[in-house]
Amino acid sequence: MKLIPYLNFDGDCEIAFKFYEQVFDGKIGDKMIYGGSPMAADVPPDWHNKITHMSLTVGDQEIMGADAPPDYFEEPKGTAISIQIADPAKAEQIFNALAENGTVTMEIQETFWAKRFGMVTDQFGTPWIINCDKTP
Repeated sequence: MKLIPYLNFDGDCEIAFKFYEQVFDGKIGDKMIYGGSPMAADVPPDWHNKITHMSLTVGDQEIMGADAPPDYFEEPKGTAISIQIADPAKAEQIFNALAENGTVTMEIQETFWAKRFGMVTDQFGTPWIINCDKTP
């Protein structure tokens, strides 16, 4: 079994995934648009180039996402994508990239359990937790 986060966007999935590809040094895989699918008739014509499914591989992990059809998008509530990073400098680099034009909930800092820990909602509305554990 594999758990894969699936992110929903309000029309900016492709831009977000290109951003994540750079931030996480990942590789975009699958990309499907509404206009090239049986769902084309279910969205307005200006949504035909929006994403109905997209994937991004980062190392051996994957995230997926799509643009929620108009009137179906909801902002994330009660969830966050947690990133576990061994290198404190890399944790800060990723946090700072995600914080650009986003909203910082908790600045990245040392805590009693972590060399670095921070919480941020990126410019696309996705909440992230960055954690760099202290070694036991």
